Amino acid sequence: MNWSEVRKQFPILDQEVNGHPLVYLDSAATSQKPIQVIAALDEYYKGYNSNVHRGVHTLGTKATDKYEGAREKARNFLNASSAEEVIFTRGTTTALNIVAASYGRANVEEGDEIVITYMEHHSNIIPWQQIAKEKGATLKYIPLQEDGTINLDDAANTISEKTKIVSVTHVSNVLGVINPIKELAAIAHRNGAVMVVDGAQGAPHIKVDVKDLDVDFYAFSGHKMGAPTGIGILYGKKEHLENMEPIEFGGEMIDFVGLYESTWKELPWKFEAGTPIIAGAIGLGVAIDFLNEIGQEAILEHEHKLAAYAMEKMSQLDGLTIYGPVEPEKRAGVVTFNLEEVHPHDVATVLDSEGIAVRAGHHCAQPLMKWLDVSATARASFYIYNNEQDIDRLVEGLVKTKEYFTNVF
Repeated sequence: MNWSEVRKQFPILDQEVNGHPLVYLDSAATSQKPIQVIAALDEYYKGYNSNVHRGVHTLGTKATDKYEGAREKARNFLNASSAEEVIFTRGTTTALNIVAASYGRANVEEGDEIVITYMEHHSNIIPWQQIAKEKGATLKYIPLQEDGTINLDDAANTISEKTKIVSVTHVSNVLGVINPIKELAAIAHRNGAVMVVDGAQGAPHIKVDVKDLDVDFYAFSGHKMGAPTGIGILYGKKEHLENMEPIEFGGEMIDFVGLYESTWKELPWKFEAGTPIIAGAIGLGVAIDFLNEIGQEAILEHEHKLAAYAMEKMSQLDGLTIYGPVEPEKRAGVVTFNLEEVHPHDVATVLDSEGIAVRAGHHCAQPLMKWLDVSATARASFYIYNNEQDIDRLVEGLVKTKEYFTNVF
């Protein structure tokens, strides 16, 4: 793969920030968009902007075809059995909330258990906290190993016959850990539980086959994989989705409305109330095409190499701590770190002055910060447009950060 040619597809990278060429290392928060996606949005709004499903005119028909075509692309991307199993949402957070509020509320009872991990994003913690409180259920956490990975024996000891839902991130947005989803799903199913996956950091980087993983629900966001913001996917096994009630009402999800009773359309539209995110879905379809041309296996291999290079170079800096597994093959393209006696926000501020964009804070993972015994961390996250020169710039920036604070204090 010619990664320099891939990089050229992202026009935002061809600029200077604070007098320096931009180095964008915050793709775990949101990815940049390739020119093909930008062009698709421009084409939609200039050429066939119209609502979908409801009109028979030419623009409406074209918009509907593109919108539903994007659903089919997402189905194929996930290897789902049917387009009926692919729900368009606003993103991972919305998708997980749908599962919690609909499936969780209907199936969790007093005394039941919901199992998650300490590495979850807040979006995969709070919905389950709410359902546990509402239903009188117990929220349990699979313990982590010293390097932040999951031991399957610990998972088997935590998941029990009382467990109704297991919900785990595919890839940690802090540690970069790639979790053994297929094995966790098997443990969950042996105990009669369903497996829910937060795929926000998984789908952009790893080939996802929901049949092979045998997960019950898989959620991801478009904006972390080159698509626009405000669009995402909830995959659910048809047997579950058919028995779930929608949590939003009105618009296209309606079949018949009477004065006192109404009925819903069939899947997938039952869960897509109101005017859908048409442009976002079309953009997601184009982003999926773009990633398919590169190949998910090639993307993960590229990120492994970048992570290995970054950890090698960064570990040579005195006073720098890297969190997560040492082996690059156990993580996606995320390296989270702290610089001794320098607050992560200060690190990020100095790096920004050098044109280097990283994330600093708790990364919407406060329980994991507590587990790591830190208040915050800095995070460099890589994607298909990054290269070793970006990491060299990061290391140079960290050296300058150390020098700056050494001289100040």
